[in-house]
Amino acid sequence: MDYKRILQKKALFEAKRHLIPPEVLEKYEKDFEIEYAHHSTAIEGNTLTLIQTKVILEDGLSVGGKTLREIYEVTNHNKAFHFVRRCIEDGKPLDEGLMKDIHALLMENILVGGVYRNVEVRITGAGFKPPVPSEMFRQIKDFFAALPYRTGLNPIELAAWTHAEFVRIHPFADGNGRTARMLLNYQLMAHAFIPISIRKENRLAYYEALEAFAVQGDLTPFADMAAALVEEKYDELLRMVPEE
Repeated sequence: MDYKRILQKKALFEAKRHLIPPEVLEKYEKDFEIEYAHHSTAIEGNTLTLIQTKVILEDGLSVGGKTLREIYEVTNHNKAFHFVRRCIEDGKPLDEGLMKDIHALLMENILVGGVYRNVEVRITGAGFKPPVPSEMFRQIKDFFAALPYRTGLNPIELAAWTHAEFVRIHPFADGNGRTARMLLNYQLMAHAFIPISIRKENRLAYYEALEAFAVQGDLTPFADMAAALVEEKYDELLRMVPEE
């Protein structure tokens, strides 16, 4: 990760942001929301295409041949992301209650959200097993107690750690991945960085990076993945700046 280079691109974008027409930035943000909802739910098995996700979120239309759950997953995702944006605008810190609210929004009309699992879970294909419920309760409390005091990490590393550690603990029966990706973006945006979307096509590398953290305690692969996506987004935004 070349954090200094990313900071330079971030500063350059912020200095030139006013040159980008507001309608162009607005379209970029709307497109990102659709892309983010599509990829984050598709990673978990949702079969809606990007175009179908766009029709549902932008036009409010239903899609034939798809389950209600799949439609709720993308609409809930959008609601949860808007909630995250509002919380950041209001300066709310990321805490346990806020995380449960995010999960509840993601799970609306699917299952009761914001309630920790009371059963053991296993992640198919993973080389680690999430903690049993009694240990999970202790670890999730420790996670949020430690979160404000994590030192030695830059904001991108902190966002990556928040996601990776949350997934390792796996506090819910369902929806952990989507919640973790919201927490990652919460941390990025709270530190004035651009939000990112992990593409479904990169699912294998994403899972392998999370496994490296869960099994070996190595955050580098996932932090580097997040950093590359942040830099890619700033490059994309800088290309929108008109030539002077």
